[in-house]
Amino acid sequence: MTDTLLALFERISTTLSDRFWAVIAYPTSSDHRLFWVYLMTSALFALFVYRKTWPRKGDDTPSFLAFLFPKKVWSNASAWLDLRFFVINELTMKLIHIGLLAGTLAFTFQLITGSNELVAFNWNEVLTIKGMSISLAYLIIAIAVGDFIGFFIHYLQHKIPFLWNFHKVHHSPEVMHPLSNFREHPIDNIAYSIGIGAGYGVLMGVVALVFGYVPRPPEVLGVPLFFFLFNVGGYHLRHSHVWLRWKGNWSKVFPSPAHHHVHHSCHPDHLDKNFAFMFPIWDVLFKTYHMPDDDRDVKFGLYGVEETEYTSVWKIYTLPFRDLWRKHVGVAGPAKEASKD
Repeated sequence: MTDTLLALFERISTTLSDRFWAVIAYPTSSDHRLFWVYLMTSALFALFVYRKTWPRKGDDTPSFLAFLFPKKVWSNASAWLDLRFFVINELTMKLIHIGLLAGTLAFTFQLITGSNELVAFNWNEVLTIKGMSISLAYLIIAIAVGDFIGFFIHYLQHKIPFLWNFHKVHHSPEVMHPLSNFREHPIDNIAYSIGIGAGYGVLMGVVALVFGYVPRPPEVLGVPLFFFLFNVGGYHLRHSHVWLRWKGNWSKVFPSPAHHHVHHSCHPDHLDKNFAFMFPIWDVLFKTYHMPDDDRDVKFGLYGVEETEYTSVWKIYTLPFRDLWRKHVGVAGPAKEASKD
């Protein structure tokens, strides 16, 4: 019995240690959102906004550093809660997300092909004009499929009360900075992992049956081309105080930080708008697109909630379950928040 417990403790310790160093290495990993290149390009976009907002220096002009890290954000307890949640969730619960995504993808791929040879591309095929064309087409289709599934799941999270009960955690920050992106309840992660994993698995399986291999998409620094472009296109300003929108109809084609700011805004005109992650065209097609000229009406937080209950990591994890329990057993609780985009 003692040996079993010691072995279990050693396994848990090793897993946590490996996970700790993996999180520490995020800024050096091109396949993670916190890669230093993505952070720096977002800072450059922020510098553009800064120079445009204050073209001339004056006594009331903040330094760029003060603009980038404003007191109104970092004096708010919500900002530091995002930091604590990020550390704890990435060390522990994120493992569930990663495992489910990989497992669902592998399962659906095997259902389609009858094989578990997930990566079976042929370099001789890839290095031909035909092979490169297939790889590029595959990348475009894969991104579109994954992004539409993400859009649809996101839409359901706002429309189905059970799912919104967990998704509202992501909308609860009163101020936003890049780590606010990671304030997501594990149930949210599970929904995306299963849905997107299944979609990719089916697509890869069909492609493998047609071409005899799974194409390798064009990459930059080991990351699929479109993901790289998405991440360097001011990605981290999506969860921030920096308002940046593209001019004219370009905002309907390419994702701007402003597009996601509107989604997180609790202004009545912004509720249930801008669900898309990468391609705003989904919002245009399904009539959920909204883009104001400026951010004067953008206010982060949950609609109709003056004082948030999400004040600790523990509450982020547990309050959605408590609210479900109250609903099913009929115990009166806080007034239900309206869905806020």
